[in-house]
Amino acid sequence: MKLNKIFKWGMVALIVVSFAILVWGFAVGFEENSGLAVDVLLRWAYVMLGIALCSWVVVGLIVNTKNDPKSLVKIGVVLVGVAVLCLVAYLLAAGDPAMGLTTAQPEAGTLKLTDTVLNLTYIVGAASIVAIIVGEVRMAIANKKK
Repeated sequence: MKLNKIFKWGMVALIVVSFAILVWGFAVGFEENSGLAVDVLLRWAYVMLGIALCSWVVVGLIVNTKNDPKSLVKIGVVLVGVAVLCLVAYLLAAGDPAMGLTTAQPEAGTLKLTDTVLNLTYIVGAASIVAIIVGEVRMAIANKKK
């Protein structure tokens, strides 16, 4: 019960801080001060995403370890798979200069990371489509056998 209260008040605190930053952004103006409010909002979004991912992994590890200690091996395999997928996407990324850009080109590292994210999007999107098709086919076969 105590853990639920900690999570509840932690979420309330994050919501209050998020709301305060949002109100500050509207008060300051998003286009004034060289877009400072936008930068702050984006950085806060990164912080919130990081908190969500860390809590998901940590809570998942704790719960899985309590319920089934062997699940740590499965989690390790999944993490290694994700790391390999990211490495493959990075190695496939060309990092070519942006076409049609009238201003200065971004740095080579930025272009490489942008291409990596695009490759990851393509790979995960294709895998999702394949998973949907395979799932539907398996469900159709299972229903036919009944």
